[in-house]
Amino acid sequence: MTTLSLKDLEQRDNFIGRHIASNGAGNDDNEEAALLAAVGADSLEALTAEIVPADILRPPFLTTGEPQSEFAAINRLRAIANKNKVFKSYIGLGYHDTIIPPVILRNVLENPGWYTAYTPYQPEIAQGRLEAILNFQQMVIDFTGMELANGSLLDEGTAAAEAMAMAKRTVRKNKSNTFYIDENCLPQTIDVVKTRAEAFGWDLLVGPAAAAAEADVFGALFQYPGKNGEVTDFTDVITALHAKDALAAVATDLMALVMLKAPGEMGADIVLGNAQHFGVPMGFGGPHAAFFATRDAYKRSIPGRIIGVSIDAQGKQALRMALQTREQHIRREKANSNICTAQVLLANLSSFYAVYHGPQGLKTIASRIHRLTDILAKGLQNKGVELVNTTWFDTLTIRVNDSADVLARAETAEINLRYSDNNQISISLHEKVSAADIVELFDVILGAEHGLDVYALDAEILASGSNSIDTGIQRTTAFLTHPTFNKYHTEHEMLRYMKRLESKDLAMNHSMITLGSCTMKLNATTEMIPVTWPEFSNIHPFAPKSQTQGYEELVQTLDAYLRDITGFDAICMQPNSGAQGEYAGLLAIKKYHESRGDHHRNVCLIPRSAHGTNPASAQMASMRVVVTNCDEEGNVDFADLKAKAEELGDQLSCLMLTYPSTHGIYEKGVREICDLIHSLGGQVYMDGANLNAQVGVTQPAFIGADVSHMNLHKTFAIPHGGGGPGMGPIGVAKHLAPFVANHSVRPIEDASIGNSAVSSAPYGSASILPISWMYITLMGGSGLRKATQNALLKANYLAKRLSSHYPILYSGLNGRVAHECIVDLRPIKAETGITEVDIAKRLMDYGFHAPTMSFPVAGTFMIEPTESESKVEIDRFADAMIAIKGEIEAIHRGELDAGNNPLKNAPHTAPVIAGEWNRPYSRELAAYPVKELGAHKFWPTVGRIDDVYGDRNLICSCPAIENYED
Repeated sequence: MTTLSLKDLEQRDNFIGRHIASNGAGNDDNEEAALLAAVGADSLEALTAEIVPADILRPPFLTTGEPQSEFAAINRLRAIANKNKVFKSYIGLGYHDTIIPPVILRNVLENPGWYTAYTPYQPEIAQGRLEAILNFQQMVIDFTGMELANGSLLDEGTAAAEAMAMAKRTVRKNKSNTFYIDENCLPQTIDVVKTRAEAFGWDLLVGPAAAAAEADVFGALFQYPGKNGEVTDFTDVITALHAKDALAAVATDLMALVMLKAPGEMGADIVLGNAQHFGVPMGFGGPHAAFFATRDAYKRSIPGRIIGVSIDAQGKQALRMALQTREQHIRREKANSNICTAQVLLANLSSFYAVYHGPQGLKTIASRIHRLTDILAKGLQNKGVELVNTTWFDTLTIRVNDSADVLARAETAEINLRYSDNNQISISLHEKVSAADIVELFDVILGAEHGLDVYALDAEILASGSNSIDTGIQRTTAFLTHPTFNKYHTEHEMLRYMKRLESKDLAMNHSMITLGSCTMKLNATTEMIPVTWPEFSNIHPFAPKSQTQGYEELVQTLDAYLRDITGFDAICMQPNSGAQGEYAGLLAIKKYHESRGDHHRNVCLIPRSAHGTNPASAQMASMRVVVTNCDEEGNVDFADLKAKAEELGDQLSCLMLTYPSTHGIYEKGVREICDLIHSLGGQVYMDGANLNAQVGVTQPAFIGADVSHMNLHKTFAIPHGGGGPGMGPIGVAKHLAPFVANHSVRPIEDASIGNSAVSSAPYGSASILPISWMYITLMGGSGLRKATQNALLKANYLAKRLSSHYPILYSGLNGRVAHECIVDLRPIKAETGITEVDIAKRLMDYGFHAPTMSFPVAGTFMIEPTESESKVEIDRFADAMIAIKGEIEAIHRGELDAGNNPLKNAPHTAPVIAGEWNRPYSRELAAYPVKELGAHKFWPTVGRIDDVYGDRNLICSCPAIENYED
């Protein structure tokens, strides 16, 4: 019989011990004790006091509640979800109900092999994901008629804003400061573009599409089909824009393009939109993958990531991210955009949807949607209802005399229509609509006695023909002709294709990923399950608030959690990436200064140790960046900061500070830094990239920050999804609350009411918020503090294990690091010629993804083990690094050839190991350098990729099928 009390038993049943590998669950306390002994600390609290400066360290303070068991938490969330009402949605406006094929739902969206992978910066172990993204690019190229597409952006609104910015930096002779927007564009898109234009000081003109031809503008945006459903050929107006050196962007819908002429055939320079219509749930607004395509001439200006084709060391085709010098981490304040996270997981879903259905399947789906729209239009016209639009694909706008009665009947039938002024109602059909749904819509619009028969109306249309899409604008060009889109239409073949791709990728279901500043922690299955519940996934972002009470409660509770954790007075939940959070926070600071008449405050101070997106975000907010120095210990050089801040005087807008620093230390003088900036009238923006080292121990607001973003995909357990999705809500002090983003279509009732948006949906990627809600609820206040303390413990344990083999570049108080450490590899390169890239590739042979490489210091690794990894897994990684150091020493002693060795030739693929062997080291050393590797062996499917070749021979579409190997 157990001698434990009921309270003890309940405590052991909570989630903490499953998230923190060395705490709880009965027998793991010994592991925590072993780690503490190894680093020479008596307890977690004692270690924390050694690491965190005393003036910012707080005793336990969180009030987020007691830790919950997984069973209790998920049932609590189920009760919240049940408060949402899932009506049939015909609202449209860029969001459509869709069917995700179950084989894709189960094997991609719900599969940690896909959702726990990281951005493919190490392409040799990301070939499957890269192929899926390349398929996405090919799909977009085919449908849009453009020459080049990127691997996704955050949403349609931000993609449109990027199109405007790209047009401005691309045109040469045109000196206009005005951008034109078709009044038939989606209202949320106009809202987001307005925000970006205001930040840059550009003017917007909104009016009829045709009037753009006469306007003095540097570019224009058109919607195709428009928000009212009208399908317009923009060829003439685009030609007129080109005559004045202006660029034309067209926002469109992939499903519509199955039947409509490609915008590229109209002369469009940029084509963008939301791929949600291809098998991604509405999810109350996201996450969804935006697409962005352009002409080859603009390839170096396109925002976001591009997947390209190259070759590996054996001359075999291999995929990689191309043209990476455009990335903000490298170009910093000169970056083209601040898009840090793409929406890779969602782009993969859309590309698999296209692969699964193929061109013929998509034609069937699109034709069926269009036919049902024709039938709805025919029936309404037969009954004398006025149609506002004369052409359409899936959307009708009608004018009725009894709109209140129609809307009342719709609510009774649990149907959402879109109502606008002048008694106009819009109805957007989608993949789920059936003939019975059309009858129901007739009942709602006309009353129950209409007497219309769907199949009789269909026969009328077949007899007379449909003229809802003009002949000149119907698609005549083929699409998805590549064999990949024409092979996998049975479930067996689709399942095997996705499995083949998954097996080429190393994700967290295989081994720990020690990426510093990226916090690749456990994304627990319990946290992920609610994402696909219909009550969360099938809600339109503009559904009436009476139907979204569950979401409202979820957001309000998460808001309270995050305020408690950060100490801020208000939270803006809208930004749908960390970089978007930076942008939104800086805009709030900018607007705050302007509200006080301080328009001259436009300089942002950024230390050299700052996170890579910071300078790009400041540039996007039209701030001038001044970089401040760091001292030899990696701290902000206070004297340099003070001198530059005082020299700027009343030009100082803010300081962007990453804390703990990107160098992996808690700086002692952080409060003094904040006080200095405040004394000069500036604001402090704290980058939330390292918030995992603050939660429950200190708070950004307590330290002195005025605003900070929270990477929910780092600190609060949303998985990285192969490079997206993410969420980056911001916390702000009370005086900044009136200046954060709001939304014009579905306003949020708080101090920011009336402000424009930074993302298309009011709560950003709302359907992944349940993950963070679950994480915080499961952990409770005590668990969150323990998580931070264990992150510190494990980073210091790993640093100690590695320190006798590699120099640790920076340390803070008492020689301790924070939650991550930087290993200096530059002496190795100087002595042996072995580079950080060689070590990164060699780690693949040991079954590990490399740590963050050459950031923030060139020639280093930034390593973060996180609280979720066990001592066993950390030791496996440390053993691999130590074994690699032994190989480097063998090279230094001359026992291994300086140019032909396991590091220079890494990674080693199975065909290389099995083929002719003429290398001066053994196959065993190449493939199985440590005996324990057998159970963990991961085979990269390509050798080291030639980046230079890939950029010089830029191919960003699917190669010929003979280049593929199953």
